[in-house]
Amino acid sequence: MLLNALNGRLRLKASKKTLSLLEECLLSMRHVYQIHAHIITSGRSSDKFSLSKLIAFSAISPNGDLAYALSLFRLIHHPNIFMWNTMMRGCVEKDRPVLGLSLYKQMVDGGDRPNNYTFSFLLRSVGGIRGLVEGRCVHGQIVKLGWASYDFVRNGLIHAYVVLGLVDDARQVFDESPEKDVVSWTAVVNGYAKAGRIETARVLFDEMPEKNAVSWSAMIASYTQLGLANEALEMFREMQLAGLRPNYAAILSVLCACAQVGALEQGKWIHCYVGRQGMELDCAVGTALIDVYAKCGYIDIAHQVFVQMPEKDVCAWTSMISGCAMHGHGERAIQLFFEMQRNGVRPNEVSFIGVLSACGQVGLVEYGRRCFENMTRVFNITPGIEHYGCMVNLYGRAGMLEDARALVQTMPVKPDAYVLGALLGAAKMHGDVELAEQMARKLGELGIDHGGVHVLLSNMYAAAQRWEDVARVRKGMEQKKVKKTPGCSLIEVDGEVIEFVAGDKSHAFMKEVELLLYGMDKQLKSLGYVVDKSQFILDVDFTY
Repeated sequence: MLLNALNGRLRLKASKKTLSLLEECLLSMRHVYQIHAHIITSGRSSDKFSLSKLIAFSAISPNGDLAYALSLFRLIHHPNIFMWNTMMRGCVEKDRPVLGLSLYKQMVDGGDRPNNYTFSFLLRSVGGIRGLVEGRCVHGQIVKLGWASYDFVRNGLIHAYVVLGLVDDARQVFDESPEKDVVSWTAVVNGYAKAGRIETARVLFDEMPEKNAVSWSAMIASYTQLGLANEALEMFREMQLAGLRPNYAAILSVLCACAQVGALEQGKWIHCYVGRQGMELDCAVGTALIDVYAKCGYIDIAHQVFVQMPEKDVCAWTSMISGCAMHGHGERAIQLFFEMQRNGVRPNEVSFIGVLSACGQVGLVEYGRRCFENMTRVFNITPGIEHYGCMVNLYGRAGMLEDARALVQTMPVKPDAYVLGALLGAAKMHGDVELAEQMARKLGELGIDHGGVHVLLSNMYAAAQRWEDVARVRKGMEQKKVKKTPGCSLIEVDGEVIEFVAGDKSHAFMKEVELLLYGMDKQLKSLGYVVDKSQFILDVDFTY
């Protein structure tokens, strides 16, 4: 219907009237081709106004064709700065930064003078190729042509240096700015955070005269990416107290933080907030919620979120598969893996980690082996170290220690601590002391000499009543000053995440906690529970 209407309108003689249709409708490239043909047949092929409209749509529209825009652009003799900028913008948005830089060089060589918008697109192209030399050259051009005092250009320059990892250069531009707006403040704060200098980023953030949702989101995201989930959650609470509504980026970052520390109540609040705001449960938010609920032990609610998602990409499917595997629902995870492929979603590397872990849970050795082989044969995915670790764990759980050992010996990459640790765990599970000793030595060769390996080996010696070996391990730990990293757990109470560390009695309610645990222990024993002491260190008193 639109095409028929368009064909009728194409009979108009005036090019401006014809091109007004571009502003009235969402056009496809087919319509652009027809309009261009009409311009040519009407004898207006040199009409810059008409061609500029077509170039703009072809270059920057999501449905556009940059190559076609470039072919139209080449037809114009002496294009104006608007056309040059349009093409450079199209190169940025269509991920063709090298072409954008090339166009800039052609423009300058032709004698045309850039404006502030030119440098905005040019700096984004520099960031796209991570071009340090190009960035310095563009900075020089900006200063030479007198655009350095313009906020728009200056903020683009700060952002470009941040993308290039030159946060100190970004800071210099920032400090030399006569006026600093919220965009420039946020850019340099984000730069320090990305460089891992989170303390400096926080100091600058606290000094900001004005903060918007983007500023807060940048800090929350930075804390989350650095694994400082508690700080991210605290920042999110401060953002709410400041009266700012969290934006999309903040929501995603907070959900990731919730998953890291098991902050279930905060995750539930975000889930309700998404519903109240009428936000679509898209792939990113849905996947993050699945991850939160799965890691907090609510796999059924995670599955409800998964079912409610209108669209599911490979990340959503993979998150659900991994969550099921994590909770021991191996068969359910494998079923989801089948459904994902039936729905036309191609599994990725992480998907295979989830399904191989699930196979280990339910003991499907042959199916797991077939999945492992299909990674390369069917999906052209080269197995990584994590996949080999999953296979070692699969064989180990099934008691196939020789198969696990053979896989480790023949794998094309050098086994790391993850793979060797999986084989060590399998040796412990089946009481193979000799294999455990071999793996402990190999881990030592890799520099993995932490207390956990020594304690595990000592426990195995103790179970086999090899007391001299127990004493030898203990002496070795004392000589090397190796201590076992104490275990820890997290729990959320009234929105606050509390950490408990083994041996630490500093918590204000530790006596109440110990009394509760003592009561639980008595109740379990009264129901017939017997503690398995076979893997406890006997005859040895370790001080952690």
